[in-house]
Amino acid sequence: RLTDIINFLPDAILAIDLEGKVIAWNRAIEEMTGCPAQSMLGKGDYEYAIPFYGVRRPILVDFVSNWDERIQKQYSFIKKEGDTLYTETSAPSVRGQTRILWGKAGPLYDTNGNLVGAIESIRDITESKWAAEAIEESEKRFRAIFNSTFQFAGLMTPDGIMIEVNQTALAFAGITAEEVIGKPFWEARWWHGNEARVNQLKEAVARVARGEFVRYEVELRGAGDTTAIIDFSLKPIFDPEGRVSLLIPEGRDITLRKEAEKELFMEKEKLLVLSEHAPFGTTLIDRKGNFLYINPKFKELFGYDLNDVPDGKSWFSKAYPDAAYRHTVIAAWVEDIKSSISGGLQQRIFDVTCKDGSVKVSRFVPVFLGNGDTIMVCEDITERKRLEAQLMNAQKMEAVGTLTGGIAHDFNNILMGIQGYTSLMLLDIGRDHPHYDRLKSIEEQVKSAADLTRQLLGFARGGKYVVEPLKMNDIVDRTSTMFGRTKKELAIHTKYDHDLWVVEADRSQIEQVFLNLYLNAWQAMPAGGDLSLETANTIIEEDHGKTYSVLPGRYVRISVTDTGPGMDEKTKQRIFEPFFTTKELGRGTGLGLAMVYGIVKNHNGFIDVISEPGKGTTFVLYLPASKKDPSAQKTPAGEILRGSERILLVDDEPNVLSVSKVLLQTLGYTVHAMGSGQEAITFFKENNDRIDLVICDMIMPGFSGGETFDLLREINPSVRTILSSGYSLDGQARKIMDKGCSGFIQKPFNLIDLSRKIREVLDS
Repeated sequence: RLTDIINFLPDAILAIDLEGKVIAWNRAIEEMTGCPAQSMLGKGDYEYAIPFYGVRRPILVDFVSNWDERIQKQYSFIKKEGDTLYTETSAPSVRGQTRILWGKAGPLYDTNGNLVGAIESIRDITESKWAAEAIEESEKRFRAIFNSTFQFAGLMTPDGIMIEVNQTALAFAGITAEEVIGKPFWEARWWHGNEARVNQLKEAVARVARGEFVRYEVELRGAGDTTAIIDFSLKPIFDPEGRVSLLIPEGRDITLRKEAEKELFMEKEKLLVLSEHAPFGTTLIDRKGNFLYINPKFKELFGYDLNDVPDGKSWFSKAYPDAAYRHTVIAAWVEDIKSSISGGLQQRIFDVTCKDGSVKVSRFVPVFLGNGDTIMVCEDITERKRLEAQLMNAQKMEAVGTLTGGIAHDFNNILMGIQGYTSLMLLDIGRDHPHYDRLKSIEEQVKSAADLTRQLLGFARGGKYVVEPLKMNDIVDRTSTMFGRTKKELAIHTKYDHDLWVVEADRSQIEQVFLNLYLNAWQAMPAGGDLSLETANTIIEEDHGKTYSVLPGRYVRISVTDTGPGMDEKTKQRIFEPFFTTKELGRGTGLGLAMVYGIVKNHNGFIDVISEPGKGTTFVLYLPASKKDPSAQKTPAGEILRGSERILLVDDEPNVLSVSKVLLQTLGYTVHAMGSGQEAITFFKENNDRIDLVICDMIMPGFSGGETFDLLREINPSVRTILSSGYSLDGQARKIMDKGCSGFIQKPFNLIDLSRKIREVLDS
């Protein structure tokens, strides 16, 4: 019967004997722990099943029989009353969850009063605990909201006795809750000195106690005899039977609003003055589309006043004379009205025809007022849109340049194989050999193809080989004189700034820029015309520099102007694209201006183009100025130089690696060829004392040329390295050179260039 009773109990129950063995284990504890009674009865390892006290099995008996200070201190969460233990604790793994448990343990005695064991009862109180905490938290939130609101608030009985009042109301009056709670509402300091209001309030309390709602504005007295205008209301709270059980007095300080209403007229006057002097065009349009007001800036922007556009129909017909475009604008206007109903704020950009016939790109922001009227704010963004178009074009050219550079790089690798094998074959045959002229022809074709890729790289990546301080007046004068000798139908006019700043540039590249511009001008004036050249110093401001992605500062400006037919806007947007040309088939590759753009961009400059149909074209070049002194031009010699040193050759292109190895061996060098940076590093670690020079490709999978160079330097800081690439000496290659790389050679290189570059590095 006792077992049945224990199993019937909802609390988890266990009992143990003096040896710590389980002698009772009810169904509730089976559900709590997941351990059935048959696996627990007679055993002493129940502590693994009960995540409760966290104590070992013999100690439960010790707890109830030998409670001392040591145990009390060690298990401070367990309380002892007489010979019974109590605790409430969090158990982290009850049925896989953290639960809050309440426990009670006591001794078991036999009929003679001898201690024979202990019994423990455990109850899961998680839900009740959570409920109590939720109620407490709700009460705290109510108190926090009640006391932190900016409104005066309280609670009173139907006969007007205060039972609650918030801190806002107390702080306003400078009183404590004890001075108000339990007293009639109308006796509080707020109403002192205003007997009429007190009587009115008594009447209001009586009305609200009958279920009515009262609201009016009242002047209350606050701390320090201050006063405030309060929007006061008194509301009833009904019990389930429909009777008024409580009254809620509320008040909102509207003193500032009242003062604001008094100043509203003055504010309107101020707004009118601001609108009259605003930097944006502003109009006021009523719900019927009539223009009620136009500020001076609006008239300045578009030329229209109220007499010109008295209503919306007049405005739309004059500002948007094209019928199709006008319908588009009106449709957008209707959409904006619908959007404004849901609180949206739109901005639109339209091309507006001004009173004088000019067209301006304008941004409009309609602000729809609650009464149906509309304030239209507008500004002229014509110049901003022009600058944005220039920026987008520059970004497009940058993307095209990257693609073009990759193509030129791969093509140069192919040409390297052709050039290399051609050079080797020419070394083995004499001029009287039947294939000699054919091989020379192949070599010339390779050179032509290399010139083509050089132009592509000039557009894409530049190609600055020898950068030196230059006098641009000398460059312009020499190139124009040379060009003028062959194109006598052109009249060349020059205007030089004789105090022109110096420019750091590649002489041959800059000369090519001007020759291409002259040639472009001549092709635009086949029957003759004027070619005007002008140089000047200029300062680029920060805003202008951002448009062209260049740094602000000192620049040299060179303009090249022709009197040809000019260009439309569509052609202007594409003239710097590779292979774009307006000439007939066979009269140009479309790379001339692309190369001009690339070279100038690579010299950290930019180009502006000014042209209209029938008004000629002006190319304006801006190049950064330098403080260095101009230097003399150097001319290299051209003979094959040989050697006998050991060279480590690294290139991931098998054809390039093969032909370059044979070329180097032909020059007398011992060559170790590696197909990747990883192979080269492994070999160099073991043989760096026997390697005199490394020739390394820049673009490789795995370890790039730059990474390979860095690792070579870690192994041997004095290693001499020549960087080889289908790209030109710019960008990544320039960064590697700046780290201390000994030299650079661009593919496709011939035997003479290769031999001279090797000796230049080894003999330096």
